[in-house]
Amino acid sequence: MTGYPLEHGVDAPGSETIVLLHGGTVASWSWQPQVEGMTDRHILTPDLPGFGSRSGEEWHSLDRTADDVAEIIRSQARGGSAHVIGLSLGGLVAVHLMARHPELIQSCLISGAPVTGIHGAARFLNTLQLRLWDRAWYWKAQAKAFGLPADAVDLFVGHGLGIRADNAARVFADVNRGGCPDSLGDYRGPLLAVAGEKESRLVRRSFPELRIRLPQTLTWIAPGMHHVWSIENVGLFNRMVLGWVDHRTAPEPD
Repeated sequence: MTGYPLEHGVDAPGSETIVLLHGGTVASWSWQPQVEGMTDRHILTPDLPGFGSRSGEEWHSLDRTADDVAEIIRSQARGGSAHVIGLSLGGLVAVHLMARHPELIQSCLISGAPVTGIHGAARFLNTLQLRLWDRAWYWKAQAKAFGLPADAVDLFVGHGLGIRADNAARVFADVNRGGCPDSLGDYRGPLLAVAGEKESRLVRRSFPELRIRLPQTLTWIAPGMHHVWSIENVGLFNRMVLGWVDHRTAPEPD
């Protein structure tokens, strides 16, 4: 799946850039509702290696992907730094970006990122998913579990079937392993860590570890939301992003 632009709002006023990092079962196209809702902002929506227009590339590691994103920020972001928003896998990439390239980040927001890893029954289920990777019904079930609206399901299923199983296995291994990078404390900027109220508790269990490593971390529970809630409730997600970027605050619920 190709063709979704990297850069949006080329003529937008202001001197700051927002970088949106997608989750592990979607690609840059999944940020279309955010791009449409923030037309007055300069936004970058990169495909991570192994996804979307880069589905033929190999996923190596969270560290190498963070380095990949760092080069995009250096070359494409206004002033060579950006506000980084990461959802799910994109949130884990953002954590490694904070650790490896803190000078590039003006602020960071992560949602749905199980920073301390996935263990026990949840890890077993992750491994089991790989056996179903090429089944359309599996992706339709995932769409329902994520609370995606009906008009997003076909695109989600089509993209999921295009993700290479070997890349998925490496991604799962990274996500399952978890762990905060040793140099995460080098990041001195603001961080908002978010969990959907209806997503796995593994996400909010990461909050204490983040606060230990980064005492400046703020946390927020998105009321009634599942994992991929950037699509589930576009208005609330966009208000969260803009409130954080502009004022370092989380939104009031509807």
